[in-house]
Amino acid sequence: MCGCTEHTHEDVVAQIRELGLSHPREVMNVLGWKSDEGCSKCRPAINYYLKMVDPIKNADDPTSRFINERAHANINNNGTFTVVPRMYGGVTNSDQLRKIADVADKYQVPLLKVTGGQRIDLVGIEKDHLPKVWKDLGMRSGSAYAKALRTVKTCVGSQFCRFGTQDSISLGMELEKKFEYINTPHKVKMAVSACPRNCAESGIKDFGIVGVDGGWELYVAGNGGVDLRAGDLFCKVKTKEEVISIISAFMQYYRENARYLERTSHFVERVGLDHMKKVILEDEEGCQALNERMEVALSQLSDPWQEIVDQEEKQAEFKMSQVETV
Repeated sequence: MCGCTEHTHEDVVAQIRELGLSHPREVMNVLGWKSDEGCSKCRPAINYYLKMVDPIKNADDPTSRFINERAHANINNNGTFTVVPRMYGGVTNSDQLRKIADVADKYQVPLLKVTGGQRIDLVGIEKDHLPKVWKDLGMRSGSAYAKALRTVKTCVGSQFCRFGTQDSISLGMELEKKFEYINTPHKVKMAVSACPRNCAESGIKDFGIVGVDGGWELYVAGNGGVDLRAGDLFCKVKTKEEVISIISAFMQYYRENARYLERTSHFVERVGLDHMKKVILEDEEGCQALNERMEVALSQLSDPWQEIVDQEEKQAEFKMSQVETV
């Protein structure tokens, strides 16, 4: 895993399950870590594995997260932060746009930037202003800082496009609302295109859905980053319910078996696409069990921005004059 231990990622997960461990320091103590404090590689990984193994019993340890995830915003090179509110499926309205404009004026936000994920960045916000910005926006966190579902990009779909074969906006919004805030080994991006013209760039997403006559094609393990990788065609289905169920099972298997900071593209290359098809598409009972475990994990999630706005004691970190950049 790192220089603090001889244990592999798989060893740590197995020991957490077998011994019922529940806190990063307990894991390090019981498994004989060389360093009492661990490091920036192992502590976030252990924290993720604990919550993945038992999402009900094991509490998140904020001290084992990177600064972006503790602050629920992306730190910039000058110590300010970028706030990215959620826009389901890239869809917004005049009320949200007015709120963003009002916040930008009130806090003198130096840059508003439309992102590739069909959202609006508010760039350059001081750390002590973050809870006030979230409250004034009244929007949910877009998780742009998290190892979680980031965005679900969509095209305008059959509602408006003369080439569209399916309602991409509706499916994209449903996917984003279902899986927002779910912790994953690395960031996850999705896209839904209404036809094979692929205006939402579904071919380079972790989960890309393409509408075709009579149904949907599902592509997996795409990556538009440094290691550019086209997604693999995983299956063709007729209904959006099938799409959601398959993605849910696939993501849960990825959550349970990938190494921390391993993208879906690298995970699928390691375990094999055929293996994933056997697990998800051929094992009906196993697929159902994965969906059930995903539902348990989803039941424990909430919007972190709202939690901080509602609980004054959680705002203490945002009043600190110094910030960590790890």
